[in-house]
Amino acid sequence: MNPNTQNPNTSPGILSPELSRQLNALGLIAVGVVLLFAFYDQLVGGALPCPLCILQRAGFVGVGVGLALNVKFGPRPSHYALAILSAMAGGAVAARQVLLHIVPGTGTFGAPFLSMHFYSWALLLFIVIIAGCALLLLFDRQFAPAARVHTLSGLTLVAFALIALLALGNGVSTVLECAGGLCPDDPAGYLLLDGEPPAAAPAP
Repeated sequence: MNPNTQNPNTSPGILSPELSRQLNALGLIAVGVVLLFAFYDQLVGGALPCPLCILQRAGFVGVGVGLALNVKFGPRPSHYALAILSAMAGGAVAARQVLLHIVPGTGTFGAPFLSMHFYSWALLLFIVIIAGCALLLLFDRQFAPAARVHTLSGLTLVAFALIALLALGNGVSTVLECAGGLCPDDPAGYLLLDGEPPAAAPAP
């Protein structure tokens, strides 16, 4: 081996693999904060998520999974692809909800936050996530030749644990709210806890 050849994991550069993992951990925490805020509004504010809101949360969880894979196994283009595809799916759902309420007189869902409703914020955040992941993909030096399982500690451990707990929490919340059936368009309670039957599928 040429002694002048540097290991891509240790050679200097703008975005080293370890720095990329730390940035992904920060992004993971940011996604966790978004989901935490949604949970706060649900549990404290009493605003149960509508079906489109649940799908948007699923989009954020998918983004979190992609970033978490970068944190645990090192940055890979496929991990960023998963985050981007999840953000695209979540953004499409958010855009659908924005279009449902953008016409004056059609009403809105939920209370606004800083003059924008949550679905509008979600659309904006999904766009930022797509742009951020695409920007990080420009830096080839972060991608190690072989995948490696990293030990989680400090910031990476906090980020990984946060998104895992929130993904589990969203799954439990959805089951409680929808009772294994169709989620109500304007939820007023948790169907499973209230003992109400799940909504029937509409007749063809």
